[in-house]
Amino acid sequence: MKLYHGSNIAVSKSEILVSDRRLDFGTGFYFTTSSEQAQNWSELTVKRKGTGTPTVSIYEFDNQDLSGLKCLKFPRADKEWLRFVTANRKNENIQNDYDLIIGPVANDRTMPVISLYFAGIYDEDETIKRLLPQMLRDQYVFRTELALQKLIFVKAVTK
Repeated sequence: MKLYHGSNIAVSKSEILVSDRRLDFGTGFYFTTSSEQAQNWSELTVKRKGTGTPTVSIYEFDNQDLSGLKCLKFPRADKEWLRFVTANRKNENIQNDYDLIIGPVANDRTMPVISLYFAGIYDEDETIKRLLPQMLRDQYVFRTELALQKLIFVKAVTK
């Protein structure tokens, strides 16, 4: 399967960079199966960093061969997913030893709902109810060198 990574530069060698950004699934190298979502991420990265060119790096990944990897999969946005994302977004230092985490992405469209949940205005049930119609895209987060070894760089495309 093809996985897409949006950035302000071509990324031909994936690596895990520690960041102070609070991301859905914590530290790791993030991908999506949506080229459109990756393009949006690349444009956002250029705006945020103020440099570079929107670039989507394309990788091949055999999602049938997860041998040797410890994986966590969230098939949908549910309470378990919401709690996991919340803990990571609030930097509650979730310690886990997953090599790969797969699940829906809380993006800019969903953040108003997530923010109301953080503020205690929405409970879990209301938050999930409001998120489900938003057609959440997916994200694949490679968190270890072992997981990154499963990726094959194909090419980078600039806008």
